[in-house]
Amino acid sequence: MSIISRRTALRMALSTPFLSLAGMAQAQEIGLTLPDDLANPDGVRNNVSGFRRIDWRDHFDSLNANGTIVADTVSRALHFWSGDGGTYKLYPTSVPVTDELTRRGYTEVVKKVDGPTWTPTPSMRERDPSLPAVVPAGPQNPLGTHALYLSWQYYRIHGTHDTRKIGRRSSDGCIGLYNEQIADLYSRVSVGAQVKLV
Repeated sequence: MSIISRRTALRMALSTPFLSLAGMAQAQEIGLTLPDDLANPDGVRNNVSGFRRIDWRDHFDSLNANGTIVADTVSRALHFWSGDGGTYKLYPTSVPVTDELTRRGYTEVVKKVDGPTWTPTPSMRERDPSLPAVVPAGPQNPLGTHALYLSWQYYRIHGTHDTRKIGRRSSDGCIGLYNEQIADLYSRVSVGAQVKLV
C-alpha cells in the first residue's frame, strides 16, 4: 500500500465525479491509504467514496481501548480511532444495497477471523437457493481475507476479492473493505472494539 500522492489525488478527483479535490486533499491530510491498484495513476476508478470527516465524540462518550469504529453508510467510509486517539484511519467501503438491509446503531466486535468461511444467511438462500451451503476461505469467498464479526447476527466488517464493490451499495448488510485495508484494520482492532453504523 502507499500513501496517496497529490498527483494521484488530482487525477482521481478529475476522473471521479464522486470525490472532490478538497475531499481528496483532506483524505491525504489524515493519512488515507489506498491499495496499490487504486494509488496507481494509470488505473481509473469510478467508485471511490465521497469522504466526509467525522469526530468520534459525536458518537461515543470515550474511545475504547480495543478500538473505536464508525461506519458511515452515507459517505461509504469506515473511520477507526485507536484507544489512545493517536491513530485515525479512514477506509473506503461497500455498504448494503438497500436501507432495509442496513442496520444502524451501536454494536461491538465479538470475534476476529483470519481466512473466514462464508455461510449464506437464511434470507440470502431464500432469495437465491442456488447459493452454496458454505464457501471456504479463498479467492471465491465473499468475506475476503479477514472478517470482524459484530454482536448483531450475520453482520460483519470484512474484506472482498471483488474490488468493484468498494464505494458502492453492493452488500447484503455487511460493510466491505479492500482486502489490504481489512488486514490493516484487523491488525489494529481487538475483540470488544466499539462500533457504530450510521
